[in-house]
Amino acid sequence: MNSVAFSLLSSLRRSVLLQVKRSDIRKISCLAAQQRFSHSNSNNMDMLPRISFTTDFFFRQLFDLESSTYTYLLADLNTHEAVIIDPVLEQAKRDAQLVKELGLKLKYAMNTHMHADHITGTGWLKQLLPGCISVISTASGAKADKHLSEGDSVVFGRHKIDTLATPGHTNGCMTYVIHEQGCVFTGDTLLIRGCGRTDFQEGNSRSLYENVHNKIFTLGRNYRIYPAHDYKGQLESTVWEEKNYNPRLTKSLEEFVELMDNLNLPYPKKIDQSLPANRECGIHDIPQN
Repeated sequence: MNSVAFSLLSSLRRSVLLQVKRSDIRKISCLAAQQRFSHSNSNNMDMLPRISFTTDFFFRQLFDLESSTYTYLLADLNTHEAVIIDPVLEQAKRDAQLVKELGLKLKYAMNTHMHADHITGTGWLKQLLPGCISVISTASGAKADKHLSEGDSVVFGRHKIDTLATPGHTNGCMTYVIHEQGCVFTGDTLLIRGCGRTDFQEGNSRSLYENVHNKIFTLGRNYRIYPAHDYKGQLESTVWEEKNYNPRLTKSLEEFVELMDNLNLPYPKKIDQSLPANRECGIHDIPQN
């Protein structure tokens, strides 16, 4: 073979090898990218599309800045019957005005538990909106027109709130669930990336942990979680998020108990005023003006 032919053959061989190498590199890069995508989305594969509210279901989330309390106004848009969850005394006029402006009839004013950090607005709402019925769990020890135990339901229009007893933060903590709408109102039992403290007012860390895991975390993973408080500006979470990312409740039971036993938090500033008032449905602390 002459030198020219040998040179051409060598060039052709190098070109083929280079193309093969480039092809292999592209394949390897593609596989690596797929693996990275698969890894980064492995947890996301557990996420389901959020459950959309039905067209006849009204939802409004309200906020009290001083206590960082969320209040929820829910209604049936056909019958205009409404319920409010965890109202705050100082915001009762605001809430009553909103109910009137929207043409709703407040059927129930509900509390998830007997709060220690603010006075409930339930008692004042009963006066501002006659016919409203106050609601809280039997285990709370607080006065109300209607007391609930696990399994009881609260109905407004065609919509129904189911109840779960979830003590641990307090003896009377209840979680309210609306299955059709895929939403859960957890009070202080389960917060966004946190939970209620367990160092006063019948608190029990083991009970809280077990109730969250056995009752709330067993709901659909795309159920939206609406807590009674948030201190970082987050509006909602999901069962899936809290099962995977709650820094307290992803621990083992023993680790959780040890953590909760050593938080060393100061008592709520308003506890001495709030608890006596809330035992009476907030009625004896209604502002005179």
